[in-house]
Amino acid sequence: MKYSPRSDGRKFIIPSFFFIVALCVLAFINEVRFDSLLSFGRCALSNVPRNSSSLEAPLLSSSDEDEIRILIGILTLPDQYQRRHFLRMIYGTQDVPAGVKIDVKFVFCNLTKEDQKVLVALEIMRYDDIIILNCNENMNKGKTYTYFSSLPDLFNETDAPNPPYHYVMKADDDTYIRQESLVASLRPLPREDLYYGYVIPCPSMDPFVHYMSGMGYLVSWDIAVWLKDSEIPKKHLEGPEDKVFGDWIREGRRGKNRFNAKWSMYNFPEPPTRCTHELWPDTIAVHLLKNQEKWIRTLNYFNVTSNLKPSKLYHIP
Repeated sequence: MKYSPRSDGRKFIIPSFFFIVALCVLAFINEVRFDSLLSFGRCALSNVPRNSSSLEAPLLSSSDEDEIRILIGILTLPDQYQRRHFLRMIYGTQDVPAGVKIDVKFVFCNLTKEDQKVLVALEIMRYDDIIILNCNENMNKGKTYTYFSSLPDLFNETDAPNPPYHYVMKADDDTYIRQESLVASLRPLPREDLYYGYVIPCPSMDPFVHYMSGMGYLVSWDIAVWLKDSEIPKKHLEGPEDKVFGDWIREGRRGKNRFNAKWSMYNFPEPPTRCTHELWPDTIAVHLLKNQEKWIRTLNYFNVTSNLKPSKLYHIP
């Protein structure tokens, strides 16, 4: 019988063709399965909460989580012009993350002098960052109540977001607040029934025992609305304002979500007390900056001028 190489070649080519086809079909099936598994995995992960916390936080979309609106009310006096200009520099040069809105307002009671009526009016025309409450100037006789309870009516524009602010803060004018750190600490926290700050007494770490220090405490917007409508604070206005505020929260059974920001909030390290802490990177607020030397030491520590752009117009060694 005569041998034919062409016949053997055909025998080899035909099985090889079907083998290649089979491989292609198998690869296609596996790709479909992989895509299905990948889609399933994405769906499962999208249902896992980003943060686990014992606090009761409502579910938010990613865009809602990124968007935070905060009002910082710095309680001060009408005649403190220099302090306000200084604080405008401090807060006006801080960067905040995208999607975050922080409004810093200076808060005091009715004007009583002719020069105040001119100078404060000029400030408002230039900066638009002042709230004048309808009250007589005081520290511990209801000014804090007037501030919080006035907010719902002051910010009730129909075309504004609802709520206008997620959080509202009361701060002293000798407190340095690092806004980016404040925002980072608030991101995982609830936006309802929240009471946040530096818990008093100083050695305590339990935010449910007493109250938050007046250096700077923050509540969610719904608590400001409650203060406006409740009769509880109206019966008890006088006394150390931070302690009285804590009394309102306790008697009204508010603030079921609490956050103790100690030791990211603390008093300036000198003179040392049980409320002080050394300056350190994990800082949200430093309190009792009573003179320029303490302010400069604090600002130098946090290197606040690092973003100064070089220019031929100045030389700062």
